[in-house]
Order: sequence, then C-alpha cells, then structure tokens
Amino acid sequence: MAIPGIPSYPLPTQDTLPAARAPWAFAPDRAALLIHDMQRYFCAPFTQDAAPLPDIIRNITALTDAARACNIPVFYTAQEGNQLRADRGLQADLWGPGMSQQPEHQQIVPELSPAEGDIVLVKHRYSAFQRSNLETLMRARGRDQLLITGVYAHIGCLATAAEAFQRDIEPFAVADAQADFDATRHTMAMNWVASCCGGVISTSDALTEMPEVTKCS
Repeated sequence: MAIPGIPSYPLPTQDTLPAARAPWAFAPDRAALLIHDMQRYFCAPFTQDAAPLPDIIRNITALTDAARACNIPVFYTAQEGNQLRADRGLQADLWGPGMSQQPEHQQIVPELSPAEGDIVLVKHRYSAFQRSNLETLMRARGRDQLLITGVYAHIGCLATAAEAFQRDIEPFAVADAQADFDATRHTMAMNWVASCCGGVISTSDALTEMPEVTKCS
C-alpha cells in the first residue's frame, strides 16, 4: 500500500498542453499559488536527480519567487505524521498508515521552504480544501483563482482543482510544476482538468502574466 518508486519521465511541454474548455485567463491580481504536498515523504519515491522532481522544484521555485514579489498569496499543504486511524479515514485502506512524525517525512523539501507570510495548511484528504480554511483565506484576500503546483497530479492536485471549480474558484494546473507516478497519469490529469474544471498552463505562461518584479515589489 506504500507509494511505489517512481521512474524518471519528462514533464509536459508547451506544445503538448491540452486546450481548456473554460474561457478563463490567468490574472495575477486574482490568483493565489498552492504548493501541494511537497513534503519529503511524497518526494522520496521519485528519482532524485532526474526529471520530473528537480524540474518541478525549479519551476515551483520560480513561481513562488515571483508570487512573493507580487504579493500573490502563497499556500502550502502538508500532512502530519502518525495520524490516528480514525482521522486518516479511508486513505488508510488505500495507502496504509502514511508518514511518520519525523522531519525526513513531514518536512517540506528544503528548496521550497515556506517564507514569512506564506500559509501552511494541514492536509487531511486529497483536496486541499477539505477540512481546511483555504477558501476563507482566499476570499479574505480577494482571490478567486488558484495556481496548483506539486504532487501528485492525478490525486491531490486533481481533486483540489475539481473542488476549486465547485466552489467557484477558477483553477489552473501548472503542467510542468506538477509531477505524478508516471507520464500517463500526469497527462490524464491535465486532460481532465482542461476538459472539466479549469485551465492548464506552463510555468513560463504564468510568469509571463505576472507583473515585473520592479512594478510589484
């Protein structure tokens, strides 16, 4: 039931991104950035020195630096270790007991460590909205778009995008800032988001739309 080892695979490229059914355009002044489950436990199964892990860390870093410079809220999700079986719920049937309460499991990968002003949400289920105040925090900041990065594309990232849509928050999956068990699942997740609930963009797309740092810092 543990997370399997993940072999290297290439991330989607700009020319392979699916066209979105939704007409929405990414607008930085309406958006928040979500860094989903980038904890050492969830990143450990990847090949550490080959795509996709180093690539998504680099892309998420670029997005995070730009977001902070432009006062775009940055949210993280992070599960806690040693969950009680009653609290872990049905996830235990699929994935076992999960992570332990130790830094080598719970810690967000050092390259993406939260900064002052970022908000770390305790993660309870696949979707970042479940049993959290993510929506409330976004609404309070006047944000109704969500850039979704992190792992895993076809599980928590997809569930978060679907729930954002159902809460009238426009989700954007950043295709080359998410990673998955393999390219097939990654592609499936991007296609599902594009056809059913949101936009699919690249890191370069998002950075291009963000104001220059000198204009927003």
